[in-house]
Amino acid sequence: MHHQDAMRMTEGSIPGQILRFAAPLFLGNLFQQLYNTADALIVGNMLGNDALAAVSATGTLVFLVISLFVGIAAGSSVLISRYFGAQDYDKLEKAIHTNVAFSLAAGVLMTVFGVLFTPWMLKAMGTPEDVMDLSATYIRTFFAGSIGLVLYNGLRGVMQAVGDGKNPLKYLIFCSVLNVVLDIAFIGLFHTGVGGAALATIISQFLSGLLCLRRLLMTDAEYRVELKKIRFHWPTLKLIVRYGLPSGIQNSVIAIANVVVQANINEFGTMAVAGCGAYSKVEGFAFLPITSFTISLTTFVGQNLGAKEYDRARKGARFGLWCAILSAELIGVLLYITAPAVIGAFTREPEAISFGVDKGRICSVFFCLLAASHGLAAVLRGAGKAVIPMISMLAFWCVIRVTFLHFMVPIYHSIATVNWVYPLTWALSTVFLGLYYWRADWIHTFERQNA
Repeated sequence: MHHQDAMRMTEGSIPGQILRFAAPLFLGNLFQQLYNTADALIVGNMLGNDALAAVSATGTLVFLVISLFVGIAAGSSVLISRYFGAQDYDKLEKAIHTNVAFSLAAGVLMTVFGVLFTPWMLKAMGTPEDVMDLSATYIRTFFAGSIGLVLYNGLRGVMQAVGDGKNPLKYLIFCSVLNVVLDIAFIGLFHTGVGGAALATIISQFLSGLLCLRRLLMTDAEYRVELKKIRFHWPTLKLIVRYGLPSGIQNSVIAIANVVVQANINEFGTMAVAGCGAYSKVEGFAFLPITSFTISLTTFVGQNLGAKEYDRARKGARFGLWCAILSAELIGVLLYITAPAVIGAFTREPEAISFGVDKGRICSVFFCLLAASHGLAAVLRGAGKAVIPMISMLAFWCVIRVTFLHFMVPIYHSIATVNWVYPLTWALSTVFLGLYYWRADWIHTFERQNA
């Protein structure tokens, strides 16, 4: 990998660069979403509704454990994009090797934690009894190979921070296709059940992690990885944790709130779990432009503030935010119109479909708010202000969400109450982050922190 794979965002056309960087991210996320969806489609159609409910019930739990580590790794991306923008290659090298060491350690921790605590976590969530064994099998198998997942996310973060969106995309496409092939083989030919679906995912993730590692070992660019240098550089680790821990906590707390939401959905029975599970797979597509533009925004803002291009950072932030908001709303409108058809692809049970459609029609109209929240948070993270989005998400997406459900669901006892909690909390966090973005000086954060 020569230097042309990386992308300096500190010069050239702002819209051109943001869109050029966001495009491969969008395609990569699209493939990831397709293969998550393929997982659910194959499981739902080959193994039936119970298996689909089992896999759906575990999604929030998997996200809970992964999100802490992925969030901390995001801290290293902010540092790496900043050092790359400032052309400070000594610090860049330390940040990259500490990031790899952290990913490996986190993978081992997650495996041990996931395998030991799975049954307890599923019980605590109130997973329906009839899918408990299936869920436990799926999630234990998944965690047994989580080192591949964490390694892939950590190394992909390094590549994206230096503006390389193309190579992670290639590996992701390869692994997505492989995952679907293995799914069909394990479930259809070898009859391994839901454990086979988890195994297919793990093997694919492992391979994509190894491909990223190979790429970074072979390059001659400034961001090369050398095996003998992989270790914790403590001052750098402290900075990674300082910038990444708020994102990690924020992700985990949102995930905990989602586990509470899932527990509320579980009370309405297996059909509700299957229907809302099918909707959440579809909602993943709405996240595509949001995720693509948020990663672009964090990298763009980080690199430009590193290079002291303040005005450019501000203009890029504005452009990326509008792109995220408009594209997410467009997908929301499409989803509103096509909800019965797309949710019907996952399950043939009319009751499950109507649960999914109800949720889709309430949430999809407000995707612009979801995009605004994530976009504003991404700009502030890129500026080293990770604590502000964390406070916002803790207050609105966790405390208010859980409190609302705790008081309102017993009063109205309808699943619509559970569904409305999303737009409500998206709106509150958008207002809070928007006010901060307009009023505070997030541009000069790094200078003040490192003065």
